[in-house]
Amino acid sequence: MENQFIMPLWASIPFGIMLLAIAIGPLVMEHWWERNLNKFFVSLILGIPTAVFLISNGLTHELQHQMLFDYVPFIILLCSLFVITGGINLSGDIQAKPSINTLFLGIGFLLASIMGTTGAAMLLIRPVIATNQERKFKVHTILFFIALIANCGGLLTPLGDPPLFLLYLRGADFTWFLQLLPEWAFVGVLLLVIYYFTDRYFYKRESKEDIMADNTNIQPLRLSGCINFVYLLCVILAVAFINVGYIPAMGEKAAPFYIKFLREIILIVLIVLSVFTTPKSIRSANKFTWTPILEVAAVFLGIFITMVPALLYLKENAGSLGLQYPWQFFYSTGALSSFLDNAPTAVAFHGVALGLVEQGITPAEVAGISEILLKTISLAAVFFGAMTYIGNGPNFMVKAIAEESGIKMPGFFGYMIRFSLVVLLPIFILVQLIFL
Repeated sequence: MENQFIMPLWASIPFGIMLLAIAIGPLVMEHWWERNLNKFFVSLILGIPTAVFLISNGLTHELQHQMLFDYVPFIILLCSLFVITGGINLSGDIQAKPSINTLFLGIGFLLASIMGTTGAAMLLIRPVIATNQERKFKVHTILFFIALIANCGGLLTPLGDPPLFLLYLRGADFTWFLQLLPEWAFVGVLLLVIYYFTDRYFYKRESKEDIMADNTNIQPLRLSGCINFVYLLCVILAVAFINVGYIPAMGEKAAPFYIKFLREIILIVLIVLSVFTTPKSIRSANKFTWTPILEVAAVFLGIFITMVPALLYLKENAGSLGLQYPWQFFYSTGALSSFLDNAPTAVAFHGVALGLVEQGITPAEVAGISEILLKTISLAAVFFGAMTYIGNGPNFMVKAIAEESGIKMPGFFGYMIRFSLVVLLPIFILVQLIFL
């Protein structure tokens, strides 16, 4: 018999606390929060009571599905991209002219959908910093780097950004995201043009001594760890073709473990290959550690457990939330993606869209929801992740590396006032007005 339990709103409180901890933890408890073990404890403190509540109310299947078929694939994919791209090193110091800097950011924007925003950002951030080390004005370059490479560039594939992979797991085809090419190109071109003229303005303000030093200290770009590009191609092929659409047996309830999780098994093999075939010197040059991916695993353990009641509640009450039109989904998804985390935000609003389908308000077209709403959620989650340092995982990583290199980055609110509200938000509003 189908479970008729009605999910109360208060059951979503642990999810809200979890997201608030992620948002304000780095701001008010920086040193305590930076320890992954503490994040893990927070996930357990909030996650265990939620799991007990779900199981005691006959929702074991929902919890099990969330953890086995969402959390496990999510973490393994991120780990594979993190490890493989961490084995590729780009070094060198070329002239920091506006045209060269713009080309650097443009290449990163293109790579983000292939390597993932984290992979592309980690590959290019140190060469970009090295290239601009002789220049006095370089904060603006890091800000545009965060927007273009750590966020907006990852729109075209499920590999590009975590919210897209979670939507892919919910039924969107791998190639479906390619139809977001017009919005991707529109945002990318606008940001690159604005950056070019901004960088040209600051370049003219540089001292002659700094420009001369930049022109003198030249080291050719050098790429090492290229075997990992083969592994990266294998990851792309695995995600694109090892799924229920191509292997129906993966969706069968009685399918053996190695069939159900064939994609994840292959990704784990690729992780092991990358670790053992990449020279340690390359990872040392990248300052590679396991800390960031362990942080993601610890934090998202709590998110994936505590979001189950929230998803069920949103699905059951979708019609009464006042969300129906694309523009409403765009700004609602965008607002939460900015200040929380864009991956669980995308899943939450997908749940709302599912509820609209069940109540007959919108049709089920792609991933169980209206195609225009899936498009809207994808655009908002990826783009608005750039609005704050906490909107998407790579943002803080890029900021930390820049500060480690002596670049004085703006604080949390300074980033918004100086950059995202004046540069990014107007562009995102144009996306909504033109495309949605």
